Amino acid sequence: MSTVIEVSALSKSFGAKQALSGVNFKIEQGSTVALVGPNGAGKTTLFSIICGYLKPDMGQVDILGHSPRSAALFSKLSALPQDAQLDPKFSVAKQLSFYAQLQGMDKKSALADTQRVLELVDLSHVAQSKTSELSHGMRKRVCIAQALLGNPEIVLLDEATAGLDPKNAKAIRNLIASLKGHITFILSSHDLSELERLCDTVLYLEQGQLSSHQSDLHQTQQGSYITLQMLNLNDQMQAQIAQLQGVTNVKQTQSDELVIEYTKHAEPLDLSLLTLIHKNQWTYKQIVNGRTLENQLFID
Repeated sequence: MSTVIEVSALSKSFGAKQALSGVNFKIEQGSTVALVGPNGAGKTTLFSIICGYLKPDMGQVDILGHSPRSAALFSKLSALPQDAQLDPKFSVAKQLSFYAQLQGMDKKSALADTQRVLELVDLSHVAQSKTSELSHGMRKRVCIAQALLGNPEIVLLDEATAGLDPKNAKAIRNLIASLKGHITFILSSHDLSELERLCDTVLYLEQGQLSSHQSDLHQTQQGSYITLQMLNLNDQMQAQIAQLQGVTNVKQTQSDELVIEYTKHAEPLDLSLLTLIHKNQWTYKQIVNGRTLENQLFID
């Protein structure tokens, strides 16, 4: 795969506030990247620099071989801010067609592309409706349709599912998953379980500094992991699990959750674990190979 974004030694300050400090990373074509961090970590600043809205104080940003403000990136890079809005006075189709024409399409092509993106977000039936007549979830999906006009190669989505009901949030997740590999996505969200489903790379920002995590939730250089959720989890259960062959560490990460680190043996640990659970007639909620994204980022 080729690199589509490369950021080197990126720094940005606002007065005495250091928003970004020496940030370095690469994003490969077709990947889906999670941008994670607490409020004020620098995520919005990083998005704004990639989009060309802000200039960095130091460092370089290369996007498809161009600088962020290059006209060559027009229609190749698209971004959807969290608070994006459409004009309530005009129909969905009229607005999307207008934005498509701003990208250089003629009227016929703009109408065809409007129809295409509305089909992608399953909203063809509201093309002639004003956005003021739509639910919050529908408006969000129209905004995502706008971000997909012109078949961009890179799409940045800031809190794409924030405030949505489960049905609309699922629709957006399914859309992103269906386009994965064809479009390079950078997703910013506080919902780690959502990012875990969608993303293959994690960029974690804290106080303007970034560490990159490959979301290999199954294997690491140190060994392998199983995440186990149990009903009525207690110390005796944990002690018996720790005695299984190959187990090197058992850590309780929540009241009902264990992360089990192990080395490989002839009998797979998940099979040994299920045998132990059955023998003791314990009730488990979930068993997953690997660690959750939350555990990777916040639990040693």
